[in-house]
Amino acid sequence: MPSLSFKTEPVTARLISPSGETVEKDIEIRIHPITGRTCRIALSRTGQNEPGADTFPEPPPDAENTAQCPFCAPQVHTMTPRLIHELSPSGRLTHGESILFPNLFPYGMYSAVSLFDNTHFVELGKASLPSYAHCLINCRNYLRQVLTHDPKAIHAAITQNHLPSAGGSLIHPHLQINADHRPANHQRFLNEKMDAYFSQTRRRMLSDYLDHERNDGARYIGRTGEWEWMAAFAPEGFYEIWGILPNVTSLRTPDADAWQSLAAGILNTQHFYRSVCRNGYNLGILSLETPSSHMELRAVMTVRSNYAAWVRNDHSGFEVMLGDMATFTLPEDTARQARAFWTSNTLNLLSFQSV
Repeated sequence: MPSLSFKTEPVTARLISPSGETVEKDIEIRIHPITGRTCRIALSRTGQNEPGADTFPEPPPDAENTAQCPFCAPQVHTMTPRLIHELSPSGRLTHGESILFPNLFPYGMYSAVSLFDNTHFVELGKASLPSYAHCLINCRNYLRQVLTHDPKAIHAAITQNHLPSAGGSLIHPHLQINADHRPANHQRFLNEKMDAYFSQTRRRMLSDYLDHERNDGARYIGRTGEWEWMAAFAPEGFYEIWGILPNVTSLRTPDADAWQSLAAGILNTQHFYRSVCRNGYNLGILSLETPSSHMELRAVMTVRSNYAAWVRNDHSGFEVMLGDMATFTLPEDTARQARAFWTSNTLNLLSFQSV
């Protein structure tokens, strides 16, 4: 019977230093328990100051340029497209202050943008809990409409690119939601792996992963509501953090409390990223919207290179050409640093009455 394997392989490089001494440099190769992909942690670079990341960067140069932003009011009502009538008779979906409309440059059959509110630029960790919860719920509601209209659009994703260094084309904060007939590479691979795991064990892979990390404790960070958070064992990005909602396999089913709890975990992670002077990040949640799916909901967050002048990119030839992520921080250290933002933050879920 298969089980999840958490493999670590130490590697040592020997060299002669400029002073003439023979020294050894340690590298740790980790194998991803779910994907089988490897990552490399260059331990000799741990604690090294990254240019442009020693202090929190200044706001982007267009942080005040609301007049040219199509997502700011009043332009948002005239410069953004409208949903087809079958998805929304009014052309847009709203929830709280969040407004959702089609992506003018779509990546799939059903590609939409969900705005948080009318704030043009929000620094990392400065968003409000209601704004995130409302925006996420708007994405859920859109997906419900899409699948009622087109039941074959089962491959769904919610993503975020915060600032241009993370791939964002506009700095006005927003989420993207995509639904399609055809799976993306990660969706196809994860669905095949998780189906195979369930057929052999009668258990769900991410629940087993979570059980291991909760019991091990070294990378476990904490929980917000039913969402549980941990540093990724074999990170494929810098400071990669996962949130898992066990035994929930559809983006359509979580209630308002679950989205509120997810929003709290996202903001906790942002506060941690801000503490290490990072200002850009990516977020992703994938799902297969079928009753038979065993792909539980997992939010993945990872920082990107800072959006600032002359900052080194986080993807080098190793990632692009060899396919191995090379990071400098042990996941156990990431978890240790991040835990403070789950125990001492000011986000009080009980004080947020309604989303």
